[in-house]
Amino acid sequence: MSQSLADNVLTGMAPLSQPGARVLVLGSMPGAASLAQQQYYAHPRNLFWPVMAELAGFSAALPYDEKVQALTGAGVALWDVIGSCRRAGSLDSAIRDEQVNDFAGFFAAQPQLAAIGFNGAKALQSFKRHVLPLHIVPPQLQLLSLPSTSPAHAALSFNDKLQQWHQLSAYLR
Repeated sequence: MSQSLADNVLTGMAPLSQPGARVLVLGSMPGAASLAQQQYYAHPRNLFWPVMAELAGFSAALPYDEKVQALTGAGVALWDVIGSCRRAGSLDSAIRDEQVNDFAGFFAAQPQLAAIGFNGAKALQSFKRHVLPLHIVPPQLQLLSLPSTSPAHAALSFNDKLQQWHQLSAYLR
């Protein structure tokens, strides 16, 4: 029996961060592969880890836990705007009934954040719609729109995406 969209409620993952993070990278909601493995950007064709490996100076071939350690050690926190939603499949365009994560708590715990990088248009759109109106975003935070690293966003090459993601370099340790 197939599951209806109304029954397909998804819950995201906890943030990955260390004290003193300088930049927060936000996706929209983890895809099916990431949720199944409970690992951010687990789809093998997603370019997130290769891009961040280039920027932060680690190998994208490392085991997941070591990549996370290298990323957070470089001052990067990782999370998603949406904490729960309804969605069939993995596409952002299928997201419905989104509920955002607790950003007030996150910002309070990470006062040294200087920037938020949005991995794709849906992440930025959801943040602007649901988080900015709450007036909890510290005024010093730079909001950086970045091209999606998803394999569904194939309009840009790896090098084109990497060039735009270089905006984060100024915030890395």
